[in-house]
Amino acid sequence: MRYHHYHHLCIYTFVIIFSNIVVTTTSSTIKSSLLSSSSKLPTTNKQSSFEHSNKKHKALLSKEESIVLIKSSSTRGGTATITTSNMILDKIRNIREMIFPIFGKEEITKFVLLGFVKFFIVMALTLSRDLKDTLVVTTCGAEAIAFLKIYGVLPAATLFITLYSKLSSTMSSKKMLFYTTCIPFFIFFVAFNAIIYPNANAIQPSMQTVQSYLGSKGTEGALHIISKILSNWTLALYYIVAEIYSSVSVGLLFWQHANDVVPIHQAKRFYPLFAQMSAFAPIIAGQYMVRFASRANNFSDSLNRITIAVAISGFMACSFYELSHQYIDRLNHKYGTTHAATSVANKKTKKEKLSMAQSAKFLVSSPYLRYILTLVLGYGLTINFTEILWKSLVKRKYPNPLDYQRFMGNFSSAVGASTVVVILLGVQIIRILGWRIGALATPVLMGVLGIPFFICLLRGGLDSNKATLSLAVTIGTIQSLLSKTGKYALFDPTTQMSYIPLDEESKVKGKAAIDVLGSRLGKSGGSLLLQGLVLIFGNILDAAPAIAILFYTVLCIWCLAANRLSVMFIEKSRAMEESSAAEKDGKKKEE
Repeated sequence: MRYHHYHHLCIYTFVIIFSNIVVTTTSSTIKSSLLSSSSKLPTTNKQSSFEHSNKKHKALLSKEESIVLIKSSSTRGGTATITTSNMILDKIRNIREMIFPIFGKEEITKFVLLGFVKFFIVMALTLSRDLKDTLVVTTCGAEAIAFLKIYGVLPAATLFITLYSKLSSTMSSKKMLFYTTCIPFFIFFVAFNAIIYPNANAIQPSMQTVQSYLGSKGTEGALHIISKILSNWTLALYYIVAEIYSSVSVGLLFWQHANDVVPIHQAKRFYPLFAQMSAFAPIIAGQYMVRFASRANNFSDSLNRITIAVAISGFMACSFYELSHQYIDRLNHKYGTTHAATSVANKKTKKEKLSMAQSAKFLVSSPYLRYILTLVLGYGLTINFTEILWKSLVKRKYPNPLDYQRFMGNFSSAVGASTVVVILLGVQIIRILGWRIGALATPVLMGVLGIPFFICLLRGGLDSNKATLSLAVTIGTIQSLLSKTGKYALFDPTTQMSYIPLDEESKVKGKAAIDVLGSRLGKSGGSLLLQGLVLIFGNILDAAPAIAILFYTVLCIWCLAANRLSVMFIEKSRAMEESSAAEKDGKKKEE
């Protein structure tokens, strides 16, 4: 019963998804029956290039449906039947195209193969992410995350990017680069379960040894946290590797492959559905942890069960990657092309890589880009503040690793379920409410939900009163869940939209600069601030008043930047539209 709120959320989401599947299946069945009944009608010849198969399929389908409707209506002798049938089929066709705008056997096969690559990558990501949090938070405390991100993840990420850059420049085959990047992660996960974790006590120093070496005597403070990390360095190592995997798996392993093989005219339809399909992975992974892995007799058995699922996910991701390559190669051979995206590959502008100094210099020259950077930093800092506080509370309520693991599994399922919904609704919300409201919605939502969360923390009594602790955990869970949902539905789309009215140089260099500074300063800056607060207050929960002040200060700056950016965005968008209209008028006059 303690997890009933997560189960209800998943149930509601599955009802919505199931209704969408029913609509899609119904429309497909009607279309198939129409095509079978009109199989004797003449059809057009097959086009030479599969890039036009989507247009051909839709045009042919509409033509045959119209003929069937006319025949069926003429036998009934009524024009009203034609109009009604056309309207019904048009509505079904529009719903089908909105939910699943992919047509033809070739497109569907290509989408499914690529979609399962991302699905299993995200499955492994979710399982390893929840496991790394369970290992570190229940053993070293949530405060250790701030230290590991600065002194572990950041250097490891820098080393990984350096090695990856060298491999990408020396390897001629992108397929080999994929396997070389992907497989070592799963080898480590298996080795951790089979070799490292069972022998952890033999290869790790004791807590007393580390404390005597560092001169740490207390049970709180930075030295105590560092002592815990060093005395459990194998768990910290797993956290670092899993964090690197979560950072590079989707971006490098999947999107690089997808961008290579999916041309622009397909990407507009494929990419949103990739996100929706992969959103089911956290739901399944979370319930796997709740209903199977966390019910093991001990944590070692639970780790073994999770590792088996991670290894299977890695194997399936590589298998579907290989199948997708083989299928696309057959399509290329069939249509005489060298690459699925050949027609647009040369038109794509490569994102220029800038150093930290170059990024800062370029951003200083543009107020518009500085506001976008402020938005990115705002989310990175605020989510870092609240997540570590929330995970520290969860650890107090569920000190047992299996209980903590079960809780995080339910949370991952809830995040996946909400993501499925917001992907369907997010674009419509921005379209109806506008860019400004969409950009302000995430910080306002986080601020409103943060009020009861910080009130629970400031009231105290978390150790003595279980009801207060449970309430704080519940409110923090809702705040974290809706913050992530708001990011996926509103923050990410509005941030990406803000680049559209910029000139080409600002788009390329500006986005590269914000990717460099925004991602690094958001995570590293938040971790450094939290480390300083731990040094002052002793632990992260005692620092809640100071974190609340920082949290709302950043939110205010974020809202001011979003409000000012909206004015500039509207002005630039209007100027862009006027320029485009003037260009069209000029071409008409010349004609």
